[in-house]
Amino acid sequence: MSLRQAVDRSRAYLCLECGICTGSCPVSRFHSAYSPRLTVEKALLFDEEESLRDAEMWACLTCGTCDIRCPSTVDFTGFMRSLRERARQIGQEGVCTHAETIEAVIELQTSAHYRRSTSWMASGKTVGKAKYYYFAGCLPFLDVIFDDIGFEGRRIGTSVIRILNRIGITPAVSEGEVCCGHDAYWTGQTELVETLATTNIRAIRKTGAKKVIFSCPECYYMFKHVYPEIVGDLGFQPVHIFDVLVPHLDSFKFKPVKAKVTYQDPCRLARIEGVIDEPRRALRALPEIDFVEMQRIGKDAVCCASSNWISCSRVNKQIQLDRLEEAISTGARTMVTACPKCNIHLRCAARDDECKIKIDIVDIFVLLADHLGGGKRGT
Repeated sequence: MSLRQAVDRSRAYLCLECGICTGSCPVSRFHSAYSPRLTVEKALLFDEEESLRDAEMWACLTCGTCDIRCPSTVDFTGFMRSLRERARQIGQEGVCTHAETIEAVIELQTSAHYRRSTSWMASGKTVGKAKYYYFAGCLPFLDVIFDDIGFEGRRIGTSVIRILNRIGITPAVSEGEVCCGHDAYWTGQTELVETLATTNIRAIRKTGAKKVIFSCPECYYMFKHVYPEIVGDLGFQPVHIFDVLVPHLDSFKFKPVKAKVTYQDPCRLARIEGVIDEPRRALRALPEIDFVEMQRIGKDAVCCASSNWISCSRVNKQIQLDRLEEAISTGARTMVTACPKCNIHLRCAARDDECKIKIDIVDIFVLLADHLGGGKRGT
């Protein structure tokens, strides 16, 4: 896609230079040189190669806040993705974090000889073929990389399986599953995304599943919005676990949670999909829990400052610390997350030597699974 096509597709030419995107952007708040509006302006007015060599394009979090607030409905994040795709074609890319380990893991999953062990899900019941499929994404791999900050991706996955089992669902899983390609998509690696997508679709179709359940908002986003553009009809329905869980909440027996907690809305789940009330209903179903809200919630919630494993800087850290301060100001000592990225990045910030904020970061599915009682009400 040419730069001109990217401008047309994103409606970037409709930008009124009103500044709402800049005022809304979490990056612009701490980095005055960055603005979604300015990025569009450079692309429209400057030489194409000069625009593509602009390092500021890699600062965008793709959180979507500017998109939903733009009075001209400019697709800023879509434009940024296209800009990054073009930039890669001339050898420009963002600075990878974590010594490019995560990128290497994703690349390895494109090998024809790659097979993923499903033994890590042994604490729950799964099968090879079923009506439902559970897509775990990269959860099994992230533990090794983020062990030093206490992240437990496999525990999130097994917690989801336990919850599904309690509902009466024994999902299919597959050794042929690979990364969903979310981060590669937002950094412009189109061919890599296509390879990952076709591999996943092939693996899931072999199980015969008609509904695929996701706990990761980013995986859910990819299957719901991006994969159909690549493969057409998926042959199954992408479903977020909250859609499956919430109708059963009244029948669960949960053990009391004597804690004051607040909740971090993931960008893809709240702002993009509008899944805002469901996780709150799940938290309020826990007896004795003291659930308090931060000031900025739902579609106005602040991104965890993850930038697709690229360009993590003092600006990103400041966004995270600002969010943690907002959480602690509620009086809560536990922040509940529903996205692996939120969990990792806010957990990392909370353990930073410069951070004086003491708050626990807990995944919502782990919290729910750990407080499952002996059965359902009435059974």
